Amino acid sequence: MTTGKINVQTENIFPIIKKFLYSDHEIFLRELVSNAVDATRKLKTLASIGEFKGELGDTRIRISIDKDKKTLTISDRGIGMTKEEVEKYINQVAFSGAKEFVEMYQDKAQGIIGNFGLGFYSSFMVSRQVEIHTRSYKPDTTPVIWQCEGSPDYTLLEGNRTERGTDIILHIAEDSEEFLDEFRIKNILTKYCKFLPVEIAFGKRKEKTTDENGNENEIEVDDVINNPEPAWTKAPASLKEEDYKSFYNELYPFAEEPLFHIHLNVDYPFNLTGILYFPRLKNNIEVQKNKIQLYSNQVFVTDQVEGVVPEFLMLLHGVIDSPDIPLNVSRSYLQSDANVKKISAHITKKVADKLEEMFKKDREDFQKKWDDIQVFIHYGMLTDEKFLERAQKFALLKNTAEKYFTLDEYTEKIKPLQTDKNNRTVYLYASSIDAHHTYIQNAKERGYDVLLLEGPLVSHLITRLEQKLENASFVRVDADTIDKLIQKEDALPSKLNEKEQESIKPVFEDCVDKTKYTVVFESMSEKDVPVMVTQTEFMRRMKEQQAMGGGGGFYGMFPEMYNLVINSNHPLTSKILNETDNDRKKQMGRQVVDLALLQQGLLKGEELSAFLKRSVEMIEKMG
Repeated sequence: MTTGKINVQTENIFPIIKKFLYSDHEIFLRELVSNAVDATRKLKTLASIGEFKGELGDTRIRISIDKDKKTLTISDRGIGMTKEEVEKYINQVAFSGAKEFVEMYQDKAQGIIGNFGLGFYSSFMVSRQVEIHTRSYKPDTTPVIWQCEGSPDYTLLEGNRTERGTDIILHIAEDSEEFLDEFRIKNILTKYCKFLPVEIAFGKRKEKTTDENGNENEIEVDDVINNPEPAWTKAPASLKEEDYKSFYNELYPFAEEPLFHIHLNVDYPFNLTGILYFPRLKNNIEVQKNKIQLYSNQVFVTDQVEGVVPEFLMLLHGVIDSPDIPLNVSRSYLQSDANVKKISAHITKKVADKLEEMFKKDREDFQKKWDDIQVFIHYGMLTDEKFLERAQKFALLKNTAEKYFTLDEYTEKIKPLQTDKNNRTVYLYASSIDAHHTYIQNAKERGYDVLLLEGPLVSHLITRLEQKLENASFVRVDADTIDKLIQKEDALPSKLNEKEQESIKPVFEDCVDKTKYTVVFESMSEKDVPVMVTQTEFMRRMKEQQAMGGGGGFYGMFPEMYNLVINSNHPLTSKILNETDNDRKKQMGRQVVDLALLQQGLLKGEELSAFLKRSVEMIEKMG
């Protein structure tokens, strides 16, 4: 028997491990199972190069609970350790056996997880005592038992293990007995070890078999909780569309089928694999985020990807795996890691590449998907400058005739007719064909084209595009009269002089709340409506942007303000002016104003009921 002290710099290492090494205590199981996977893959590496000539046999890792003894055991049939190796790798905290192994067999060792050498000591976060029962794969070696009670003192004994491999036995501490619950352990294994590259069994399950006589029997078999060969580890050429859909269902059971996927498979300038899926977002950016799972050599790291991947990529679902992602669950650590930043930038590039490729390969199909993915692309254009530059090749604009254009194509289409007298190109848009139908028709009668821009990011997006475009502006069709939105020449002459306008103005002012509506007269075409409601582009856009940001802000403090625009050239306006019966004058004014409010969805409640009643009475009088 040997006793000694673990080689650490301070005797306070164990309290530090117990409280601060990892942000979540359940991580200990990931670390220990990862070590078992390492030990197993090391053995397979040695077997592949002829340094281990024995039978690999059963290499499955098994986790078991003994509630009576209050122990949790992780067992593997991997490389095992000699007494000297235990003293070297276990008793010298932070010396990583995995790291040394990779350096020795760097051309042949694939997927060795450990990097820091502290993983094993995470077991003391939940244990009052830890035992290692191990036997090396090397012939004629003596099995050993290492024991420690969470202090620098340890015991090393000769063991009685008969086969190669290692058992880590955790004597669970009183304050951590949740880890003796099967359901809790199963959840942790599913979360962190679901795709580890060696089969992991926890408990048993019943399986039906049929013998040679056709008799059905029920047998107990290991319940393997992981898929050692997930889709992202395979070559894209070997996978079919059904394989990608099946894997998506494995990641997100019962979720709606995604639109398409991107398979990441990079080996330079760093190793990166993964599959990202585009969900059907429509115009919803409030979908559940944190659907991208980060892995390092198939070991789950985190799904809290905010700040780790670009913000707009958080709308995607799927898996990213890279050995260059450190096995550390601190998100702040991940965010500051240089490799993670490089990976993040590369994924953005790959996503842009895929979208551009789809656009060029089958534009018609891309256009069919546009309504489902536009909010993602808009989000990327707003939050990532490099993506914005790339997206201009495939980001689409849809007009009210449901035709699609790139920004360059659309600019070329409208520039000849929609350039105003100040040489500014005006991009007209509507948020809804139904809500803005009259305004759209007014624009079309002049030969103008109107975009349909829907979604929560539109006001931010058009502001960003105005910054990129030269001498151009976006205005919603209800922001003013169409001839004011695109000023070509001087305004039409008005049929009403200023004195006549002032005399009729109170009729319209009495129909609305003066704190919200400003009555103005415009010289419009006789064919245009007699009264319309407009809202200035600037104020509406600022309020929308601040509302999207979740705060009131400076512009959010202002009430909704509208212009009640009176067409001074419409025959009805002159008729109201010349009406001598004051009651009839007021009724006519009220009716045309209510029609304008109704058109913008601003006539509600008691006012709407009164309008309907008045309209019925007017029809009855006509009869």
